Amino acid sequence: MHHRHRHHRAMGAAVAATAALLVAGLSGSASAGTAPVDAAPTAAETLRTDAAPPALLEAMRRDLGLDRRQAERRLANEADAGATAGRLRAALGGDFAGAWVRGAESGTLTVATTDAADVAAIEARGAEAKVVRHSLTDLDAAKARMDKAAAGLNTADAPVWYVDTRTNTVVVEAIRPAAAHKLLAAAGVDGSLSRVEKRTERPRTFYDLRGGEAYYINNSSRCSIGFPVTKGTQQGFATAGHCGRTGSSTTGSNRVAQGTFQGSIFPGRDMAWVATNSSWTATPYVLGAGGQNVQVTGSTVSPVGASVCRSGSTTGWHCGTVTQHNTSVTYQEGTISPVTRTTVCAEPGDSGGSYISGSQAQGVTSGGSGDCRSGGETFFQPINALLQNYGLTLKTTGDDGGGDDGGEEPGGTWAAGTVYQAGDTVTYGGATYRCLQGHQAYAGWEPPNVPALWQRV
Repeated sequence: MHHRHRHHRAMGAAVAATAALLVAGLSGSASAGTAPVDAAPTAAETLRTDAAPPALLEAMRRDLGLDRRQAERRLANEADAGATAGRLRAALGGDFAGAWVRGAESGTLTVATTDAADVAAIEARGAEAKVVRHSLTDLDAAKARMDKAAAGLNTADAPVWYVDTRTNTVVVEAIRPAAAHKLLAAAGVDGSLSRVEKRTERPRTFYDLRGGEAYYINNSSRCSIGFPVTKGTQQGFATAGHCGRTGSSTTGSNRVAQGTFQGSIFPGRDMAWVATNSSWTATPYVLGAGGQNVQVTGSTVSPVGASVCRSGSTTGWHCGTVTQHNTSVTYQEGTISPVTRTTVCAEPGDSGGSYISGSQAQGVTSGGSGDCRSGGETFFQPINALLQNYGLTLKTTGDDGGGDDGGEEPGGTWAAGTVYQAGDTVTYGGATYRCLQGHQAYAGWEPPNVPALWQRV
């Protein structure tokens, strides 16, 4: 444990040293309770957008049409936008109706509200305001009723539905519009709240039985590692539930014995984790182009409209944007919810692979439609829900395995290894803090150190 105390102090000192080098006048302003001498780190510094490697920036150039400087600016803007949206979400309470970024460099953040009286507060934070009819709470509740109704229906002809904050509606994408209307009617969702869109392709999962690389399940089907994790001293990785059942054995891309599925949920969710044997070590990296290491420094959720890149064993690196968070998708095997929908492409064998925004882990590949030649869409299982469900700690740079009880000197309920969602409150060092953006906590991300993630209340 002495090592852990030293580690926490060293991290704190490193954060303070970084903060001391910053210029004043940063976004998010040092909130009450932070040391006035040092400027607090910006959201981009907290989320280590500078850790995005050449491979990821190159994929952003190819898929999003950005040069390196634009890609770097976009990642920094998205980090700031997430923090600002989190503060406004907390300030607006029940009026909040979602937030999203747009523009080649994500230079514009829009925050929606149901009350015109909030416009000044939104604009004061440098965001555009949009006054809408339905709050995010109302849209989420309508989507939850649809999920419940779907359990008793065949949704194969209305396979995708989600909360679309940009149009302030719940959207159903249907191969046959009648199937969408049946779902909406069964859920009692009003026409003013919903929209039906036509789609032609049925989403599918992306595992295959043809062999290749990455990892193999029971020596036959192939999937991709999502993110290395630890559970206490046990090492392993997060991946998709449809890749294997609890108890299935895995071998590595080199066909060497690797591990065993410890837990797997599919359908319903699409999450699993594999515990590996002593030959395998969890590292805080995702495989990049040409074998480069891509750093993972946390798991802060990216806002709608933000860039996201995926690494998979079939198609390598591809990028796109987050289109919707709270999405349900029906595959042949059943319905999965909630997943995040993106414009990134994928192909068989990419399943389970890593989604990352800058250096922040987002999720593991579930399924989608299309391919990487003609383009397509994909859905990922968010990583934080997976970590929380199995009690896992994401392996991150600057982390020694994490996840003890967090009982360090300052005291309080905040604990490294815990997954926090926007709106959660904790105590730390005698003060109370509200979570602004969903993430897994780790040493160095104590609430007073990271105003991008926590607001003192």
